[in-house]
Amino acid sequence: MWLSGSGLVTRETWRGFPEQGSSGVGWLPDTWSLFQRLIGCAAGRENDLPLACMIASRCSGLGVLPDWLGLESAAFGCLMRWHFPGVELGGEVATGARLAPDRAEEVADLVRILLMDKAGNSPSEVWMAHILAAGCCGDDHLWQDLGLLRRTDLTALMQANFPALAARNVKDMKWKRFLYKQLCVAEGLYSCRAPSCNQCIDYHACFGPES
Repeated sequence: MWLSGSGLVTRETWRGFPEQGSSGVGWLPDTWSLFQRLIGCAAGRENDLPLACMIASRCSGLGVLPDWLGLESAAFGCLMRWHFPGVELGGEVATGARLAPDRAEEVADLVRILLMDKAGNSPSEVWMAHILAAGCCGDDHLWQDLGLLRRTDLTALMQANFPALAARNVKDMKWKRFLYKQLCVAEGLYSCRAPSCNQCIDYHACFGPES
């Protein structure tokens, strides 16, 4: 058994986790096979589940994460030993995909915003900050760009790793929008003139379903 962001999970049930072939889950059999192999070797730590999802997706060409999930190769090796000891991955996790150089400063700023509010319980939080920041460079919803299966997995991940930051998202703003808003506020750049979010013409761009 191990802890996920939403509670206790067993390898037999994966309580609350989508089954293969369920609505909205587009994984092919090879992706599920890798996910199951990772979970079968999981160390029982926070972040095992979302990282298994992201690694399986990345190795199948899903999501937008670059090589090593946006980490340095040495850091990714540490992540694997911490979460999935004994698992060796093939070349699919490093196919030559790199972050665009012109977004490096933006990614570094996002990492800084995330790490300011990390829970302080695990080295995994630092890796997760870098992974999330890399995922923000995609064009879809953040949970999709990360290779997760649903938005609630991302919400649980945020609450577990960056609880104070997640708690500030009181209106359930879309996570990518929320993170960039925090970045703009920190830089003194946020200047929305609407008297409230409900009256803003861009309300649905920031809030509402992410599917």
